[in-house]
Amino acid sequence: MKSRRDFIEQRVRAAREITYAELATEFDVSEMTIRRDVEALEASGVVRRVVGGAIALQGKDTEPSFATRMADAAQEKIHIADVVADLIGVNETLILDSGSTALAVANSLRGRGLGLTVVTPSVLAALALVDEPDTTVVLTGGELRSGELSLIGAAAEDTLANYNCDTYVMGVAGIDGERGISDYHQAESRVKRAASRRADRVIVAADKSKLGRVTFVSITTLASVAIIVSDGPPEHPALVAARDAGVEVICVSAHEDATAAGAP
Repeated sequence: MKSRRDFIEQRVRAAREITYAELATEFDVSEMTIRRDVEALEASGVVRRVVGGAIALQGKDTEPSFATRMADAAQEKIHIADVVADLIGVNETLILDSGSTALAVANSLRGRGLGLTVVTPSVLAALALVDEPDTTVVLTGGELRSGELSLIGAAAEDTLANYNCDTYVMGVAGIDGERGISDYHQAESRVKRAASRRADRVIVAADKSKLGRVTFVSITTLASVAIIVSDGPPEHPALVAARDAGVEVICVSAHEDATAAGAP
């Protein structure tokens, strides 16, 4: 006879993503009971826990929804975004990626008076900056991806090929010492590669859940990245490998500690 965990595994695999509340209602048990079941399934490599629920793992991780990623490590992403925004200079030409962390960077850039020219495949990032004084926003064009509100396809890649930019802020799904930078979606990854070829420096912004992870589509090597900003520990193997490859690694917790120590 199948156990409750067997049924939960079946439900998550079918739906790809499910909440604790949904499972608790379906099985008429408490959310705490469901959390323990999901923790056991995660330990078995069947699912990955996210804020409020779980997603199925099928080979390389299944991409969580944009709403889930927005909620996951939300405060950490704000801290990362603030550090990234501090690295952007006045009057820079900036390619700003799609995704939840890049959107946090867009929000952090507001009110800084940097006079940027921002090229982005993200409708949400464009909307965040469109009314910013002295800021020019260029949308790439392309096919609008449902849920993400990102622009993909040949038109997006061709638009990026027309520009020479100072900085590209890239959001990623995985940073691994051996496999480098990776993401979930093939078309999104092609846009990321096109963007990285048109910028003098690439800044990768990634919360610690991305460290040591390898997802389906390879984007680039660690050595092609100039800076990684993360809230992960400095001794994480992925960050050690990045430093060994010549990447400047900024750990947000260490950055905040240094800032606090220097405060009057």
